[in-house]
Amino acid sequence: MNSPSEEFLEQGISQQNLRKASCLTVVTLAYQSLGVVYGDLSTSPLYVYKTTFSGKLSLHENDEEIYGVLSFIFWTFTLIALFKYILIVMSADDNGEGGTFALYSLLCRHARLSILPNQQAADEKVSAYVTHGPTETWQSSALKSFLEKHPSFSKGLFIFVLLGTCMAIGDGVLTPTISVLSAVSGVKLKITGLHENYVVLISCIIIVGLFSLQHHGTSRVAFMFAPIVAAWLLCISSIGIYNIVRWNPHIFHALSPVYMLKFLKSTGTEGWISLGGVVLSITEAVFWPVFIVATLAAVVGSQAVISATFSIISQCCALNCFPCVKIIHTSSKIYGQIYIPEVNWILMCLCLAVTIGLKDTNMMGHAYGLAVTTVMFVTTCLMALVMIIVWKQSITIAVAFLVFFGSMELLYISASVYKVPEGGWIPLVLSFIFMAVMYIWNYGMIKKHEFDVENKVSMNRIVALGPSLGMVRVPGIGLIYTNLVTGVPAVFGHFVTNLPAFHQVLVFVCVKSIQVPYINEKERLVISRVGPKEYCMFRCIVRYGYKDLQQENYDFENKLVSGIIQFVEAEEDNTDYKPTSLACGELGNLDFDAEDHTSTNSKCRGNTEQSSAILETKGGMGHSGSSPLKAESLEILRAKESGVAFILGHSYAKAKKSSSILKKFAINVVYAFLSKNCREPDVVLNVPHTSLLEVGMIYYV
Repeated sequence: MNSPSEEFLEQGISQQNLRKASCLTVVTLAYQSLGVVYGDLSTSPLYVYKTTFSGKLSLHENDEEIYGVLSFIFWTFTLIALFKYILIVMSADDNGEGGTFALYSLLCRHARLSILPNQQAADEKVSAYVTHGPTETWQSSALKSFLEKHPSFSKGLFIFVLLGTCMAIGDGVLTPTISVLSAVSGVKLKITGLHENYVVLISCIIIVGLFSLQHHGTSRVAFMFAPIVAAWLLCISSIGIYNIVRWNPHIFHALSPVYMLKFLKSTGTEGWISLGGVVLSITEAVFWPVFIVATLAAVVGSQAVISATFSIISQCCALNCFPCVKIIHTSSKIYGQIYIPEVNWILMCLCLAVTIGLKDTNMMGHAYGLAVTTVMFVTTCLMALVMIIVWKQSITIAVAFLVFFGSMELLYISASVYKVPEGGWIPLVLSFIFMAVMYIWNYGMIKKHEFDVENKVSMNRIVALGPSLGMVRVPGIGLIYTNLVTGVPAVFGHFVTNLPAFHQVLVFVCVKSIQVPYINEKERLVISRVGPKEYCMFRCIVRYGYKDLQQENYDFENKLVSGIIQFVEAEEDNTDYKPTSLACGELGNLDFDAEDHTSTNSKCRGNTEQSSAILETKGGMGHSGSSPLKAESLEILRAKESGVAFILGHSYAKAKKSSSILKKFAINVVYAFLSKNCREPDVVLNVPHTSLLEVGMIYYV
């Protein structure tokens, strides 16, 4: 029985295993949420009141207008934050995970919209892949059918998801900038002669300090920040109560939505434009203590979006939408808390560039508003699809949800779009850059997979070579890494053609992601046999979720050999299933005629339903039973003792000569640059350099 911490390491914190967590763990997470989640929400009053009443609207700062703005704030928080997100969107979690990609992952599983090319029917049997739910309706069936028949619409949905994702990453640049600069700018109220450049310099120093702390991990940073947020919440609530009693006890009238209409009527176009910056304001007599707390709280408020950006990039890497980067899991107890060094420093540089370049919180506020409202609208659209396809609700309910919340968000977006020349262009430019990177990388990876499929070696050719494969079989195990889940990769054809010797045990290893957040360790490996038994060739598919740990501490070699041995033993000993049908099923996938194989194995028949066995591997090398290991298992163990070699194919993409200039730039420049500078597969897989052999190939797209 695994301990709770081991459960977290294997599966992460999800709704199912959260019930098993100790009370201390839950309390710890709740405490840490103060330093991450609530920090972002509570620091909004620092800057958006100033943004709302900027421009010509500064001439309308009377009670009527203030009531109107406060009414907008209250009902925006109530309707969007409370009703939409807490009561509806959070119910559409993907095994405990949320966000744009989590919603898209749900849709992909239920409507077969997968953006990953090497998916199999066996993947749908993973426990986290569960698609059971309410009975299928004609509306959900019709929508699924429409998506399947119109791939262009599916691609458009994918681009729409990328837009929301990239806007969220842009939020990770803008939130630290506007929060810190707004808080530091407050000092000019007391020191009126302070030059703007000093404010920018102090803000930059704080931003550098904030990003320098990230390598300590979300857990430690949250523990350090939580008391600051608690102090900040205490400050603004106390000051708020004092101001209400002292200055305007009638402020509660603003809770009436009537004041929203009065505000728009009295302010006209300027009032509509100001909606891009609607939020509460603060004033205080105890300036310096609150100023210090506010500055610290502004730093804390940035932590939420920084942590979220790390999580988003991690998901994008797993789903082939972003180049591989180094992902460090910073907690041994709470799974999912990560740190990405490259992304951290890129965010810091972008934050510094925006701070130094703009120096104006109003312009930053306009940019921030467009980024946030766009993410909200993308979420609303995805939720409408989830309601129909996943929850099996009627189209009427989904459309009502879309119209009600979408209209509010479009109102805010329209106000923010009007401010594009005054800073709103920043998230658009950032999103365009990130979208271009994601789309080009995804396109290149898809073309690479198509190249591998088109150039895989025929199984008939392999069988024709005989059990020796036309070369000397030397002691040891050869692991050939490939993106293919069926067939023999082209890289093996190079060895068959050019090298005089190869290992006595060959394993084709495919490491792939599935569109679920986590894969249980017991379902990690899928072992099958390739070709006739005497060829001693196997396939191992290693499956990960988009939030799973693919790190150096994974004891892969021993688990792989243990899995193969268990497969061999089960193939020979287990009378409940027919082991030869496993080989037939695999050979059927490899375009090999099962009837021709009958002469090699007379027991083989046409049953190809089960081509692989999902094995429970616990890292041990021993046999679970009391009987001795079979001859083939002993041979595999001896091969393991002789050494393991790793063979990786290194593919280089080139655009065809007939391609357009834009495509040549995207493939030959952008994709090539990303491929050269991303984390190499051998590093991700922790392959020892002394046992590594790389084979280069060029493919044209």
